[in-house]
Amino acid sequence: MSKTNKYVSADVKKQIIERLRNDGIPVSQLADEHGISGRTIYGWLSKGATALPTWLELNKLKRENQALKELLGKITYEMSMAQKKS
Repeated sequence: MSKTNKYVSADVKKQIIERLRNDGIPVSQLADEHGISGRTIYGWLSKGATALPTWLELNKLKRENQALKELLGKITYEMSMAQKKS
């Protein structure tokens, strides 16, 4: 099996990742369309995943975490009340 290196510009990489994330197009389909391997796209994704979150993303995650904690507390309380009644 021969190995060929194909250069993909930063703009095309960005477009592929955006289509993957926003449109939900499968990696295999995008790889076939652009003549690259799926492993290459997964590599781009893993490199992008190491970036630090923005302040907006961090605040959103904090709010979501707080809401989940409150929900868990409510469910735990309701379960303990149901056990006391039985």
